[in-house]
Amino acid sequence: MLPSPAVFHFLWEVNFGAVKEGDSVRTFGRLVSYQPEESKATLSIQHAARQHQVVVQTTFVEPFDPIIGAQYIVLGEIEKAEGGDGVMVHARVLNCVDGVNLALLQRGVNEQRSYFRERGENKGDATTAAQPRAPL
Repeated sequence: MLPSPAVFHFLWEVNFGAVKEGDSVRTFGRLVSYQPEESKATLSIQHAARQHQVVVQTTFVEPFDPIIGAQYIVLGEIEKAEGGDGVMVHARVLNCVDGVNLALLQRGVNEQRSYFRERGENKGDATTAAQPRAPL
């Protein structure tokens, strides 16, 4: 069985419980560290005067040639981090996207969310209108 399609979550949403264990996610951040012997990388991003980090398990994407300080997009599943504190992304795809305009990417994600939210509301209206009415 295939995993569910990954929803784009910002790094700060991943850490604050917006996603649950087993969910597929896409997120991005700057690579700040990589431990090849443990197959773990750490992505970080600053938002609202706070630094947010997430650990990425890189077992499925190795051999991995890291560029410390570069921007990366990760696609994977959420797991509980070892030790029980926080979450970890088990990467299926980890791509360097250095040079991407992150402000524009964030705006695009927010526009997509707005579109899906609006479409979901309109679908609800369409299903009520399509239901047969009882005769008078």
